[in-house]
Amino acid sequence: MAEGTGDVRKVFICTTTQNYFGLMSEPWDQPLLYNSLEINNFLDDGNQMLLRVQRSDAGLSLSNTIDFGDTKDKVLVFFKLRPEVITDENLHNNILVSSMLESPINSLYQAVRQVFAPVLLKDQEWSQNFDPKLQNLLSELEAGLGIVLRRSDTHFSKLKVREDDTRGILTPSDEFQFWIEQAHRGNKQISKERASYFKELFETIAREFYNLDNLSLLEVVDLVETTRDVVDDVWRQTEHDHYPESRMLHLLDIIGGSFGCFVQKKLGTLNLWEDPYYLVKEHLKAAISICEQWVIVCNHLTGQVWQRYVPHPWKNEKYFPETLDKLGKRLEEILAVRTIHEKLLYFLPASEETIICLARVFEPFTGLNPVQYNPYTEPLWKAAVSQYEKIIAPAEQKIAGKLKNYISEIQDSPQQLLQAFLKYKDLVKRPTISKELMLERETLLARLVDSVKDFRLDFENRCRGIPGDASGPLSGKNLSEVVNNIVWVRQLELKVDDTLKIAEALLSDLSGFRYFHRSAEDLLDQFKLYEQEQFDDWSREIQSGLSDSRSGLCIEANSRIMELDPNDGSLKVHYSDRLVVLLREVRQLSALGFVIPAKIQQVANIAQKFCKQAIILKQVAHFYNSIDQQMIQSQRPMMLQSALAFEQIIKNSKAGSGGKSQITWDNPKELEGYIQKLQNAAERLATENRKLRKWHTTFCEKVVVLMNIDLLRQQQRWKDGLQELRTGLASVEAQCPLTWQSKWEGPEDPLQYLRGLVARTLAIQNWVDKAEKQTLLSDTLDLSELFHPDTFLNALRQETARAMGHSVDSLKFVASWKGRLQEAKLQIKISGLLLEGCSFDGNRLSENQHDSPSVSSVLPCFMGWIPQGAYGPYCPDECISLPVYASAERDRVVTNIDVPCGGNQDQWIQCGAALFLKNQ
Repeated sequence: MAEGTGDVRKVFICTTTQNYFGLMSEPWDQPLLYNSLEINNFLDDGNQMLLRVQRSDAGLSLSNTIDFGDTKDKVLVFFKLRPEVITDENLHNNILVSSMLESPINSLYQAVRQVFAPVLLKDQEWSQNFDPKLQNLLSELEAGLGIVLRRSDTHFSKLKVREDDTRGILTPSDEFQFWIEQAHRGNKQISKERASYFKELFETIAREFYNLDNLSLLEVVDLVETTRDVVDDVWRQTEHDHYPESRMLHLLDIIGGSFGCFVQKKLGTLNLWEDPYYLVKEHLKAAISICEQWVIVCNHLTGQVWQRYVPHPWKNEKYFPETLDKLGKRLEEILAVRTIHEKLLYFLPASEETIICLARVFEPFTGLNPVQYNPYTEPLWKAAVSQYEKIIAPAEQKIAGKLKNYISEIQDSPQQLLQAFLKYKDLVKRPTISKELMLERETLLARLVDSVKDFRLDFENRCRGIPGDASGPLSGKNLSEVVNNIVWVRQLELKVDDTLKIAEALLSDLSGFRYFHRSAEDLLDQFKLYEQEQFDDWSREIQSGLSDSRSGLCIEANSRIMELDPNDGSLKVHYSDRLVVLLREVRQLSALGFVIPAKIQQVANIAQKFCKQAIILKQVAHFYNSIDQQMIQSQRPMMLQSALAFEQIIKNSKAGSGGKSQITWDNPKELEGYIQKLQNAAERLATENRKLRKWHTTFCEKVVVLMNIDLLRQQQRWKDGLQELRTGLASVEAQCPLTWQSKWEGPEDPLQYLRGLVARTLAIQNWVDKAEKQTLLSDTLDLSELFHPDTFLNALRQETARAMGHSVDSLKFVASWKGRLQEAKLQIKISGLLLEGCSFDGNRLSENQHDSPSVSSVLPCFMGWIPQGAYGPYCPDECISLPVYASAERDRVVTNIDVPCGGNQDQWIQCGAALFLKNQ
């Protein structure tokens, strides 16, 4: 043994050095290290506080000082707490060991961030005794070191920004903070603007990542999608210099690392083997979704979308977050273990549950944290799973028999058979159960082969048809034909792909699987070829239309924006609906993964540039073309001036102060001003129309209220309501033409109208008194005393039908001047009828003489409702059906009655014979 090799102190120094630098299997000069002067000084001299050990290509070197340039290699430092000679007793109480990597700034920053700040700021015991000022200083030190580290280049002595240096970016929050700092401390204004732009984009997710540990699993599932949109926007932006590819690669990696750590922390709060299955399943599925979705995001963006993005293409291979992917697969295995166990418990009767004792089943996983995935834990996990499978093997054998019996009962129903296999997929995957269900799986494979054939037949029958037709692709909402066809075939792809996945998971060992797999893959290739054909046909059609001015796809920046059609006077905007459809198609096809040809994309960009203004102009044009339908006809003259002013603005669409040139699309300032004028004029007209329509409705409501007032008992209420009506009319009297006022029901003389109203009110009160005394139907009645005589006749019809036990539709209305109606159960005697166009003596109609009055009274008659099959008082061939109007204006029919005329009905029609009620 070399001198000093028995010194415990030197053994500690040498062993620590050997372990740190990985010198276990390498030859190294241990005796020389034991006899080193620097080690002796550090151990034996109480004033020597430090020992530095550094490894370089030349070997190990020791020193009692730290030089400025030492950090280019790994450095291990031993230093004392107190200036004492090191002995066996104080060896482990007085020596601290620290390492230094990359730079002293990075080493100090990581030590403060990972060790001292959490202890002194977050630990309850230490933070209570730590001065608040010192806590602030420690926080400022951590933040300051982070800033320096994020801004330093490879040589730590030169503090300048290098965006490809990501050593200080350990979390997404560090990246967000980097751009915040650059926005405030950038050297050039353009750099500050660029950093501010990135900072604003990242603000969408910055708060969520800063508080990541406080979010739920489901909230982080949503955060994955939001993060995808943000990084995509950052990569695609073209307003500033591109985001560096190496930095984006690092950002994707640390985001995936943050998601992985979050998942492990959240699942670490559960007992995955003993907590309720529904709770474990819910958490695991959300965690698996987080891992899977971020893997998909990275593959899709770096493997497809960004590689095809011409302004800023992704040049490296696609990024694949391998660690997160394997963590997701580990979580799937955990879920499978719990699911299998739950299925076994479901199938086994209560008496056999002891076979699967929970304590024994999950015993192999004792002491193993299943969510901590890394290459070192993987062998331990596989060994535990293997032991678990041995334990459940006897139970699986029993389950296989029961599952076989269950499936045999439903195998004649393809849908139920498929659902059964999907429901117990985790059990069927088990080798023991899979072997026992060989015949059943063969049956399922045959069913899947048939389903692929059905998909192929359905596709071939529909692929050339028109969307929505019985023989065409199924149609969706707001989709053009090309997009609809591609979406339809994508849905078929998903169905075939799902069928293929089921077969791969459960049937891959069967002899017929290869034929099925080849058939399904061929069909998927056929689908993809159809997709591409649809897109290519669309591209050719659009590019052909670009050279045809009549196609509606051409928009010239210097063309007029709108004009009045000389044929029908309608307002047309020179921005076709086909352009709007094209924009939607380009957006949807891009989202479906197609690369839009440059010419079409250029036209879409131009159309998108003017789309906002075009939509506003189309709204104005629609208003102009349909405003006449929105107006009440009698109110149109009242809005003539506003309508003419609106039309004048449309006709005089001139630009500039002199108004010499037409306003065109490429003059945004003039266009915005013109649109504002149009909108203001349209709004004035629309406001005026709404105001007048509102007054119209208000007047109607007030009149209805007046009609329901008892003039005998509520005279003051009548006067108040009438005054309100007059006040309202006065407010629009200047605009209100006489023809509009005459549309109100009743005479133009209000006094005459009121007299008629009072007369009817008094008469109705008299009718009510007779009805209460049950003498109404025995007296002679005058229908002109009623506001709604037709309602009274209908009520009589209903009462007659009820009394006779007939339906209402089986009765007909008749009148008799011969006497009472024999067939009528209920009848009334009516007076007050007037006849115009001829005369009537109670027996038959006769022509008027030269001295006959134009209107004559009609004798009272009996009226009532009788069955359709019953004979009336007169022969139908000798009668004419005359209308009974509510007034001489003939604007409202009350009913129709048969009047004896002696034949020759055309004669009385030509002379305009009609009955009406007398005026009150």
